[in-house]
Amino acid sequence: MSKKSRKKSSKTPSGIATAKKKTPTKRATTQTKSAKTQRTPASKSTRTVAKAGSHKAASKQLNSSKSVSPPAKAKPALTEGQKAPAFRLPRDGGDVVSLADYAGRKLVLFFYPRADTPGCTREAIDFTRLADAFSAAGTALLGISADPLRAQEKFRDKHSLGMPLISDEKHEMLEAYGAWGEKSMYGKTFLGILRTTVLIGSDGKVAKVWRNVRVDGHAEVVLEAARSL
Repeated sequence: MSKKSRKKSSKTPSGIATAKKKTPTKRATTQTKSAKTQRTPASKSTRTVAKAGSHKAASKQLNSSKSVSPPAKAKPALTEGQKAPAFRLPRDGGDVVSLADYAGRKLVLFFYPRADTPGCTREAIDFTRLADAFSAAGTALLGISADPLRAQEKFRDKHSLGMPLISDEKHEMLEAYGAWGEKSMYGKTFLGILRTTVLIGSDGKVAKVWRNVRVDGHAEVVLEAARSL
């Protein structure tokens, strides 16, 4: 054999071997690309689900924030020295009573939770017992609760009460005088009448306010305040 033919024969096997070696590399690259293409949809779908979930969570937060109503503004508390709020409401016997009826006179308003209950009965009887003393001090008396007129009249007749009893079923006067608010009993919170007494001077202004009243001896304390006014 000539030298040229030997060189060609030596190149041919090596070239074939080289081609065989390169082929697996291309297949591996192809498999890698196919694996990537298979993984891509899964990652995209995961991202899409995550985005959808976050969008739903955000929409729930927005909806919940919209459903929550802002807290109601509390009415300013009745303070001594301010003008007494006007009122005009029915009283026992069917008549109507207003603040204007007592212009130029001192007036005691005692707000009680419920007619003919033990504490309210004692309080009303104490004011009745001192009614003449209040009159001598130029002071009128009015009892107020949310009871209907029939209950007020029954309360008056049963205990021979000596002052008009106002029925404020809509809580208009009760709220204006700060006698309606949050109460608690047996671990439960609710809205109701707060036992309160207000002394109004002859000038129509609030002279004294007693809140969370304790019945025993209270009428005597109010009488002394009316006398000194």
